[in-house]
Amino acid sequence: MAVTAVVAAGCLAACGDDSPQADAKAELQIWVRKPPGSNTEKTDQQLAAAFTAKTGVPTKVTALFDDFETKLQQAAAQKKLPDVVINDTDRLGGLVKQGLVREVDRNALAGQADLTPASWQAATGADGKIYGVPFSAQSFALFIRKDWRAKVGLPLPKSWADLDALATAFTTKDPDGNGKPDTYGYVIPASTKRGYASWYFASFLWSAGGDYLTGDTGKFTPAINSAPSLAAATEFQKQFCTDKSVVPGSVTAETTQAHPLFETGKGGIYFTGPYNMARFDKNLGKDKYEVVALPAGPGGKSVSLAEGENVYLMAGSANPEGQTKFAEYAMSVDGQTLGMAGDTDGNVVRLPVNAKVDMASVRKDTRWQLFADIYQNGARYAPVVPDWTPFRQASADTLNAIVADCASDPKAALDKLAQTFDAELTKQGAKA
Repeated sequence: MAVTAVVAAGCLAACGDDSPQADAKAELQIWVRKPPGSNTEKTDQQLAAAFTAKTGVPTKVTALFDDFETKLQQAAAQKKLPDVVINDTDRLGGLVKQGLVREVDRNALAGQADLTPASWQAATGADGKIYGVPFSAQSFALFIRKDWRAKVGLPLPKSWADLDALATAFTTKDPDGNGKPDTYGYVIPASTKRGYASWYFASFLWSAGGDYLTGDTGKFTPAINSAPSLAAATEFQKQFCTDKSVVPGSVTAETTQAHPLFETGKGGIYFTGPYNMARFDKNLGKDKYEVVALPAGPGGKSVSLAEGENVYLMAGSANPEGQTKFAEYAMSVDGQTLGMAGDTDGNVVRLPVNAKVDMASVRKDTRWQLFADIYQNGARYAPVVPDWTPFRQASADTLNAIVADCASDPKAALDKLAQTFDAELTKQGAKA
């Protein structure tokens, strides 16, 4: 068996201590964090169906999006956890802390050596143990209205100053030509919900030479109030408050609200993932925008947040063999290829984690290679602490407050956030 149960108080409370009889042919319950009715849900269903056809193990896919973690907690409290959850890599720490997932024996998984080292890094906890099976990876890039840029007569940005100048021109020079002051530069999902403001800000923080924490795994100190971190936060506030080049309402926008702001012509610059290309091609037009890497920041580098999804094998499952088989299929060449969904907006595998997959043979859209290059050459995962969620949420709350209240002092706010980080590091036993 490729997994062993995690012994934790959270599991005892959520999963029960009764030992269910293993049933390899029981219906495998799979939860995915996807909007119900979306093309991505359909791809997950196709993936599960292909797995069933290959192995004979029946499956049921449940797509949930809003308040996914809350619903998972409710299921745990009712001792009705699904067998498998496909969710973000940065949720690993919280799942481990609560004892909701099984530890994975990597070497017992068929085909594990074919996966990239970086993807295994994103499935590894702060204790060095593996608690998920890699499924998808991604990086982020700038989506810029090409037609608007031509209208205002500016080149592709080579620096952050160029980027701000382009955003200001999009805000002040009527790039859509309708004679109304109804366009803006940046589309930013700056909501506090699920930590979106921090999620968006991470790439800019690192590109500015700043960081959330400094040190090695298990021995961190706060870096969020360092001079480079402050410079990044000050720039963030400037875009909202001084330049006023951000689409109004962004302080409460999640990604589901941010995507339409770009494709309907409210904002002309959006730092987002490759999963939006097919959608924007359809709703806006491929000829109307271009995708480029973020210019190097004050830190001298262009750094993208690295992200993705893992297949989590939930504790207390009556079908550990089925869990393992599904994980092996999901990470296989066949599973990865199906999950990539060609060039459609149904992709659930953004960048394959299996090194044997030839992405170019599956996707003819060469823009995907840009994201692959960014991921390989300039991407970082969130710091490896026992539970990253409190850090992301606290930083999102602070960043949101900085841009929502233009009279706020970024330095004072980050100094206070550093104190919060210090207390959390102590709580998690990860302080230097």
